[in-house]
Amino acid sequence: MAAGFLTLAADTPTLDSGSTAFMLLSAALVLVMTPGLAFFYGGMVRVKSVLNMLMMSFIAIGIVTVLWTLYGFSVAFDSGNAFFGGFEWAGMRNIGIAQLWDGYTIPVYVFAVFQLMFAIITPALISGALADRVKFTAWSLFVALWATVVYFPVAHMVWASDGFLFTRGVIDFAGGTAVHINAGAAALGVILVIRKRVGFKKDPFRPHNLPLVMLGAGLLWFGWFGFNAGSWLASDGVAAVAFTNTQVATASAMLGWLAYEKIKHGSFTTLGAASGAVAGLVAITPACGSVSPLGAIAVGVIAGVVCAAAVGLKYRFGFDDSLDVVGVHMVGGIIGSLLIGFFATGGVGQTAKGVFYGGGFDQLWKQFLGVGVVLAYSLVASAILAKLIDLVIGFTVSEDTEVAGIDQAEHAETGYDFAGVAGAVRSALSSLDSSSGTGTQVTDAPSKKVDA
Repeated sequence: MAAGFLTLAADTPTLDSGSTAFMLLSAALVLVMTPGLAFFYGGMVRVKSVLNMLMMSFIAIGIVTVLWTLYGFSVAFDSGNAFFGGFEWAGMRNIGIAQLWDGYTIPVYVFAVFQLMFAIITPALISGALADRVKFTAWSLFVALWATVVYFPVAHMVWASDGFLFTRGVIDFAGGTAVHINAGAAALGVILVIRKRVGFKKDPFRPHNLPLVMLGAGLLWFGWFGFNAGSWLASDGVAAVAFTNTQVATASAMLGWLAYEKIKHGSFTTLGAASGAVAGLVAITPACGSVSPLGAIAVGVIAGVVCAAAVGLKYRFGFDDSLDVVGVHMVGGIIGSLLIGFFATGGVGQTAKGVFYGGGFDQLWKQFLGVGVVLAYSLVASAILAKLIDLVIGFTVSEDTEVAGIDQAEHAETGYDFAGVAGAVRSALSSLDSSSGTGTQVTDAPSKKVDA
């Protein structure tokens, strides 16, 4: 054989079972994040909205999975133009079982299912901004349209080899622009169109179940290792650094948020700890393959403090972001994406260097381009979609339905059986009275008075 052919054969990637197994595990971890998000958001809403909040995340799993199979994967990653892929892989056709993702040692199917989990959680993130007040049918329609019109094209622009932002050198290791800025800007676009919650700026809207919030944050933290480390598409040293940076930045952001909270409000809260951790996870997502662990500390602390300050902007500017999706995901994604331009070392998974490592401002301007394009497109497109849905079928439930409880109206269920609990208490008291011989008459306790 000719020497040239031998060299080519030697350089051709072959399937790596270790990396394939790692990526399948990473995909499963990313899927766990969506139920984790459901718990995180579900604990933050009121009693009468918890099931609706859980369902808004879970329905995204069903809708986006089907759309991804039909055409989403092909639109996002098939060769096309700078903004939109082709349809060669529509229906997951024309993909061989042993066919490898171009330039990597994992099958195309593994890459496709890993990216599917990103496509699922991104619209689910938006739901937190809309808590308490949207029709489930309207939300489901929005998820389908938004994934098609916004997420799939943005994923192509950011990650496809011929994508508009990818070819211009914008770095997004695991989704700072494609996932978090995209979802946060979409949330802002929708809430500028639909009505505010009844009692916005007047009622406290306290979380009904903080342990559930902490559980959700823990599942998000756990799953995020697959989200970030898996985005390298191989199990090697770069994946290990991304994993390390994820842990370091998240812990640092939690401390930064709590410090800000203590100085500003005088207390360390569990909600602050959970929110700070999520802010750190968001900010390190685009940067985990570019910065050192010391840089990850800086990214985390900055994100924790800035996002903690940003969540109050909704009261200043009057937009009703129910669970602070804009303040955490949009702002956190912007912070993480731009800080690459300062802290990129050029020695992890990327060769580009930031301002603090002798790279000048070149990469920073590229990051500004990525942030601006995704933010503007998602904001405008999402607002238009929301307005169209609102005009056709109505996006929000009536105010009376919201006050009475969206769970019962939209799902014919309630999250907690307070009547059952009250009945058990009455039964126990009756037994106690009978055994003591007091003959006390136990009357019905009010079973429906709940802090909703």
